[in-house]
Amino acid sequence: MPHAVSMPATGLQALILCGPGSSFPTFTSNPDDNPKALLPIANRPMVWYPIDFCYRTGITNITLVCPPSAADAITAALNTNPFLTSLPHPRPDLVAPNGLDQNTGTAEILRLPEIRELVTSDFVVLPCDLVCELGGDKLLQAWMVKAASLPDLLSDEEPPYCNGGLGVWYETKTATPIKGEETDFIATTPMPKPMVPTSKDSLVPHLSYLTYSMPKDSLNDLMDEKKGFPIRHSLLRSHPKLRMLTTHRDAHIYILPRWVLDFVQENERLESIGEDVVGWWAKANWETGLFEKLGLKKVIEGRTKKPEGDTSEPGNMSMTESGLLDSPKLREHRQHGDRILAKPEQSAVPPILAYIHPSHADAPLLRRVDTAQLLLAVSLQLAKLPSIEETGPDAASPFAHAKKVAYPEGVKPRTTITRQDSLIADNVMVEEKTSIKESVVGANCQIKEGARLFQCLLMDGVVVGKGCKLTRCILGKRSEVGEGSTLTECEVQENLLVEPRSKFPSPFLPYSYGTV
Repeated sequence: MPHAVSMPATGLQALILCGPGSSFPTFTSNPDDNPKALLPIANRPMVWYPIDFCYRTGITNITLVCPPSAADAITAALNTNPFLTSLPHPRPDLVAPNGLDQNTGTAEILRLPEIRELVTSDFVVLPCDLVCELGGDKLLQAWMVKAASLPDLLSDEEPPYCNGGLGVWYETKTATPIKGEETDFIATTPMPKPMVPTSKDSLVPHLSYLTYSMPKDSLNDLMDEKKGFPIRHSLLRSHPKLRMLTTHRDAHIYILPRWVLDFVQENERLESIGEDVVGWWAKANWETGLFEKLGLKKVIEGRTKKPEGDTSEPGNMSMTESGLLDSPKLREHRQHGDRILAKPEQSAVPPILAYIHPSHADAPLLRRVDTAQLLLAVSLQLAKLPSIEETGPDAASPFAHAKKVAYPEGVKPRTTITRQDSLIADNVMVEEKTSIKESVVGANCQIKEGARLFQCLLMDGVVVGKGCKLTRCILGKRSEVGEGSTLTECEVQENLLVEPRSKFPSPFLPYSYGTV
């Protein structure tokens, strides 16, 4: 049953961008009817994971943003999928702006009138393909400590405009790297060490100032054009200690201040949040003249200057009615003219921080799932998590399922299922003499007698024929593999039939079969 979120509200909004899924050509050939956001990751819809991340962060004002053509499919899933209907209240909203299509850039989305009207506070932007086990509340705390402006957090001005931002990057060269996974180039500089020791679970030690950010492909193009990597003297003068990373990837988790919408509005050439907005913002902190050239100075000063005729002191606030700021300590500060809550008289570029996720083996899972290889790898990784039945609700991962085999009555005797690394969903029928190892099987599937599955992902309603042997395959919804077939590293589109006794011992995409 849906239940209320007990975590205190953060005051932030969340935008989850539900993109077209062009990197899944086998399973999103018709992105309007089968949007990427609804592809299953370990038997849950993809969009469930960023929504869950928001709830664990304490953000309940959640909006899914999708093209109008995909709105019906996502709305239907929100109303019928058991994982989405069981989400806590308040439920996410869905917005499908008229100007949004499958080719609209992420920064261009922030320029749409519907989004500008919707966002009234600082906000978080997430992709629909994010799987993040890390607690978002810790990210938010780190941002508030190191990038948020104290006057903006505590003043009654509407809305706050001087806060900085935060982005998240993670290492791709892990113990189980994915061939061909996209990477980004970033340069960071260390932050001053805190005078007071931080707690063990704090993320502050993993924060640094971002000075450069671009996709690896853009870096390669730049180096080909310049015959090397050009480094400006102003960068080295401002940040003599630079750390350059080339194997990390932008998780597309951004905590952004409200003034970013005005910054994007002032610069129509900005298309992408990651490469353009964050990249130019990072450069503006050290490149001479860029602060004014990008219109950042205009945006910041337009929000920090007092209106004409306003004679109030910057530190005075009218929130005593709420009791949040009516403390004796703050009253004493105000009486003695304390300026701690005053906004700076001269505008400066607010900081943009980079959180570099640790890459050790026991670090929380953080990954974008935007290719078929990542879909399979992350699903298999999540299948290895102990179930709530095994560990209890307090010790379980937020991504743990209630049971490894949701419908044991459907499993016939004399079958082999490695429960420690497999997931079997509801209403799955498994006949005798079958073997299922390191695999994820979706709801309403049928595994016929003698079939063998190893490191496979089966979406809902798949039928695997008698005596089939499948290795590292992804089978789309309601597809069928004829008896006696052998498939290795194949992707089968939904509703397709692989003819009996087909042999594909090497990677192949069987598109050519007729519809079931």
